[in-house]
Amino acid sequence: QVQLIESGGGLVQAGGSLRLSCAASVRTINDYTMGWFRQAPGKEREFVAGIGGSGGGTSYAAFVKGRFTISEDNAKNTVYLQMNRMNPDDTGVYYCAAVRAIGVPTSPDFYMYWGQGAQVTVSS
Repeated sequence: QVQLIESGGGLVQAGGSLRLSCAASVRTINDYTMGWFRQAPGKEREFVAGIGGSGGGTSYAAFVKGRFTISEDNAKNTVYLQMNRMNPDDTGVYYCAAVRAIGVPTSPDFYMYWGQGAQVTVSS
């Protein structure tokens, strides 16, 4: 059973930055595509960013391009989401997800494993 533990959420002012971390209990995250999703109150869960397994590249939602960066540390089996120039629309619960794959699916239906979520609130 794969466990994903997120950390790093919190409250930030508009224009500020946060970094989320997701530690995975796997032999190597290189075997997995790792994704970040978010869900605002009353809205569906949406894809934010992902990084493919085995060097499968990265993918970003249009609304975060140029502001957010996904990266991973294979030695620590941890994936990060650096969020810059945040705005109130970025508020929501952010989830880490994983699936054994190479590409980066953007639908949450493709992901097998999920973290518990981290609350991110951006004040105006």
